[in-house]
Amino acid sequence: MTQTTRSTTVRRSRITPERAAELYEAVLDLLREVGYDALTMDAVAARTRSSKATLYRQWGGKAELVVMALRHDKPGPADEIDTGSLRGDLHTLVTREDDCAMERNTALMRGVAMAIHNDAELRQVFREQLVEPETAAFGRVLQRAVDRGEIRADCPALDFLIPMLVGAFATRALLDDQPPTQAYLQSYMDAVVLPALGAPPL
Repeated sequence: MTQTTRSTTVRRSRITPERAAELYEAVLDLLREVGYDALTMDAVAARTRSSKATLYRQWGGKAELVVMALRHDKPGPADEIDTGSLRGDLHTLVTREDDCAMERNTALMRGVAMAIHNDAELRQVFREQLVEPETAAFGRVLQRAVDRGEIRADCPALDFLIPMLVGAFATRALLDDQPPTQAYLQSYMDAVVLPALGAPPL
């Protein structure tokens, strides 16, 4: 356990999960309204009727609070799903959020993306709290597929699953100017991701 993780655990122990969930929802609402750069701890404190000192004591700063709010809003890790096949896992993964939720979250992440690029602290916390855990979870999904004999352990595409998935979201949002849908992502899994991994056909 890293020092950052230990400190985070100690800080969060003072607020109940229910209260933390309320705070996270308020943070996401503010993000949608004003974006990351204009979001302040003063605004969060006012919106949630909290003291700024409490927010800093619990989360340390804006970057960690925002990233934890984003993480709280996501479904559980990918490796919670185990359908017995890689295709089943990936198809189930993209149905955990309905199309309306994906539209809201795509807009939210688009707004945060520029801030991640420009803010080193936010980028580090985002990587530690979201990217690395997600990458590890997808690694376990792929390892199960390897263990089942669905894909080869030396498949060169194994290291590119996350970029392939991010590409589906980014391409849809940037080139098509619309969020991905469950149907689009499932088709993408069948046409791009699974063939690249050498998974069995339908």
